[in-house]
Amino acid sequence: MSEITCKCGHVNPEGTELCLSCGRALTTDAEEKKTSDVMRYEGMARRSQTYNGSIIDKVWNFFSSVKVGVWLIVITLSASALGTIFPQVLFISPLEAPEVYYEERYGVAGEIYYILGFHDLYNSWWYLLLIAAIGTSIIIASLDRVIPLYKALKHQRVNRHASFMKRQRIYTEYPLYSSDTFSKIKDGLRNKRYRIREEDGNLLAEKGRFSRWGPYVNHTGLIIFLIGAMLRFVPGMYVDEVMWIREGETMAIPGTDQEYFLKSEGFTVETYDADEDKEVFGATIDRVGAIAKNFQTDAILLKREDGVAGDSSNLVEVEEHPIRVNQPFKFDNFALYQVDFRQGEFRSMSFNLVQKESGDSFGPFEIDLTQPEDEYQLDDDHRVELMGYYPDFSGFENGEPQSPSPVPNNPAFLFKLFSPEHPDGEVAFIAIQQNLEPLGENDYQLSFNGVETRDVSGLTVRKDLTLWILALGGAIFMIGVVQGAYWNHRRVWVKRTEEGGMLVSGHTNKNWFGLRKDLEAAFTNTGLEQPKDQHEQNLNKVSAGGAKEEENRDTTS
Repeated sequence: MSEITCKCGHVNPEGTELCLSCGRALTTDAEEKKTSDVMRYEGMARRSQTYNGSIIDKVWNFFSSVKVGVWLIVITLSASALGTIFPQVLFISPLEAPEVYYEERYGVAGEIYYILGFHDLYNSWWYLLLIAAIGTSIIIASLDRVIPLYKALKHQRVNRHASFMKRQRIYTEYPLYSSDTFSKIKDGLRNKRYRIREEDGNLLAEKGRFSRWGPYVNHTGLIIFLIGAMLRFVPGMYVDEVMWIREGETMAIPGTDQEYFLKSEGFTVETYDADEDKEVFGATIDRVGAIAKNFQTDAILLKREDGVAGDSSNLVEVEEHPIRVNQPFKFDNFALYQVDFRQGEFRSMSFNLVQKESGDSFGPFEIDLTQPEDEYQLDDDHRVELMGYYPDFSGFENGEPQSPSPVPNNPAFLFKLFSPEHPDGEVAFIAIQQNLEPLGENDYQLSFNGVETRDVSGLTVRKDLTLWILALGGAIFMIGVVQGAYWNHRRVWVKRTEEGGMLVSGHTNKNWFGLRKDLEAAFTNTGLEQPKDQHEQNLNKVSAGGAKEEENRDTTS
């Protein structure tokens, strides 16, 4: 790495535009640049503008670009918008296969949507890669700028070269210098809460330096927020699952590694009464019918103390708790929310085996629609074999019964009926309001004897150990916003000249009006004119020149 030696003798790192000691411009480009551009990082060298040889340098330079960061954010936001065109897989029924659902519901567009991973956008590998790229861009861009800025501000020199002073937007040269005037300027700046440093009769007054770190505090908050968002994909850190539990059923709670189980003791639905609540809900009840007032699951939490995962034989009761809407059941960082229900789901169906000619009945026998048996023995001579079970019968396809889901919404059965007259069995297909004999007319048939129903609770299981990380990142981000928005870095240099005069210049990263007001207060009792704003002077000259040119054109005409 080559170095740049200034005329003052100070050795500066390669890429530095202003001498860190005296403030002279070290390159022709620095002399031609606007002062605001050079002073953004105090003229200090940035790694991305210095090295470009190795692959590491090229990767660093790529991610340090603000344009790259903006484009990554635009692409991510565009992908997020596309993810809202069709429902996310989280919001479709868990009983439907996503690859079938999107194609059948939305055609070719839905199929492409599924193939590209938009159906589960926030878990797709390429979306996570975009988030990681944004985080990398924020980290590298921040380090590329904050390190040289920190070094430059930490070692600010009081005595600056005249060329540095003249380049500042606020600048005025005074022909005479007196210690009394100098003291009054110093006291005036101190009264405006500037921190004063003196060196060889020169002065540097500074305040609000901490505001320069506002954008980097923002970036730190964003990085923490992104870390919290990505930790949601780490097992055990975040759970958002749906479980459907039937009355009387005991099942493992998703996300607990089958350590906790839930037993549903019953489900209750309360509706608003058309007479008692007529004043408030009368019109709505007349229009839409019954309105749910409360629906709750009376649940018992069980815990597996030992044994293999999934073993429900050795469970200990932990707590009994009703789960109501907006009143979740919380335990061990988990929360169970009542979000949905289904009433009247078929639980079991019973049949009789009947001899058609004589009308003799054999049975009844009951089929558990959740766990049906393979065979039902009625007596020594009669039995029924279950050849096929179709919980959600939707019709025939190529002669085969179809069931799109395992939920017993419309159960159908394929039986073989054994009797002394037919030791090889007779085949019968039974569905609701259907009794088919596919291999010819049978001597025996099954008659419907009754059905038992039960309610099903829809619960959401949630666990979020990343919430405090997201909150911390958001809080730090807002601190950075306030820090950078409501304060600004102001500096005033006062330099003695060899001719006995005095140079005064000032700089701020924003809010020039505030700096001018501070200088006005500091120069009030000095008898000197307030330092000029060269930018305003140039604008006035341009305006005056334009007015004079227009006047000349009018005179000529």
